[in-house]
Amino acid sequence: MRTSPLRRALISAAAIGAVITLASCSSGGDSTAPASTADAEAGSRVAISYDGGILVLDGETLDTVADFESEPFTRLNAAGDDRHVMVTMSEGFQVLDTAAGSADEAELTDLVFAADAPGHVVRHAGKTILYADGTSDTTIFDSADLGGADELPEVETVPGVEAHHGVSVVLEDGTFLTTVGNADGRNGIVAKDASGAEIASSDQCPGVHGEGTAKDEVVVFGCENGALIYADGDIVKLDSPDQPYGRIGNAFVSETSPIVFGDYKNDVDAEGYLLGAVTLIDTAAKTLEVVDLPDGVEYTFRDLARGPEDLAYILGTDGSIHVLDPETGEIIDSFPVVEPWEGPAEWQDAHPTIVVAGNVAYVTEPATNSVHAVDLTSGKVLASTELDVTPVEIATAAG
Repeated sequence: MRTSPLRRALISAAAIGAVITLASCSSGGDSTAPASTADAEAGSRVAISYDGGILVLDGETLDTVADFESEPFTRLNAAGDDRHVMVTMSEGFQVLDTAAGSADEAELTDLVFAADAPGHVVRHAGKTILYADGTSDTTIFDSADLGGADELPEVETVPGVEAHHGVSVVLEDGTFLTTVGNADGRNGIVAKDASGAEIASSDQCPGVHGEGTAKDEVVVFGCENGALIYADGDIVKLDSPDQPYGRIGNAFVSETSPIVFGDYKNDVDAEGYLLGAVTLIDTAAKTLEVVDLPDGVEYTFRDLARGPEDLAYILGTDGSIHVLDPETGEIIDSFPVVEPWEGPAEWQDAHPTIVVAGNVAYVTEPATNSVHAVDLTSGKVLASTELDVTPVEIATAAG
């Protein structure tokens, strides 16, 4: 774990990586009266999972508008149409209608995209892409076709080759990118054009996990020793400064910024899930930078986000949201939101989480069963509510 303040290691692709071009990788109580949240996504709703259920909150007041029973542990992801949330159930991806921006009532619908071990949900270029770990099948549909429907939209299914915990991305021109692996592990990605012909591939990404699509549709995948960058038919490998293990597992992007913000772990034997450094991958310059956080500031994969002006946000164990400028790697602001907290014993355990819609961050505080809405432009807490349950995962309909 890195602990020196903002130690930055700039690694260029020319120095440590080579271009690989081959023909052939989350019941309500009292709420405080909020200030204006006009800069949030209009009509946004917030979904909160808890043990055995899912709440839907009003994005402005944080009042509970619905409470549904569910399986004991579920994961939540925005569906891509600003209204629905995907809930990972045992049978597949179940559709939660938050009724954002409408006069309808929220509903945990009977609509399920069947999947064996449902995993990652990706939203890009008007498409929603669902990945089934149990088969490595990818399900693709137009995000807008989900809105207000009483049946599942028409889908395209890309059969998997060998089952593994993976992820897929579809670009505007139909380029299909997916991870490669099997029961023994994951090691890279393959890119295919709209006809299914292979464009490029790489097997230089051990433990490939997570993805993000940055400006100009440049896609980044995390590896246990760096990252892969896909752009215009080419794959570039960037190595982490720590070898053989410097893991990037989650990427947080803006489609107007070339810089990808990610987590970072350099000790494979470290206990617990707290991390003390982040990564900045410049997809234009082809560089990978590690930034150490100040002493006493750690986080988990649920505590990173992108927000206004393409800035990066870290919900630290000190209870503050720290604002990091991806252009400089410097923390430019911090504001307290929750009480200091400790890391979870298991990654599924409830611990503070942050998601962003527009200029508003929604932060959970399981220690007090609370949720807070924070204006990221000012650091002001706009609303808080205490729930009757302990929040685990959180997602906004506008994601």
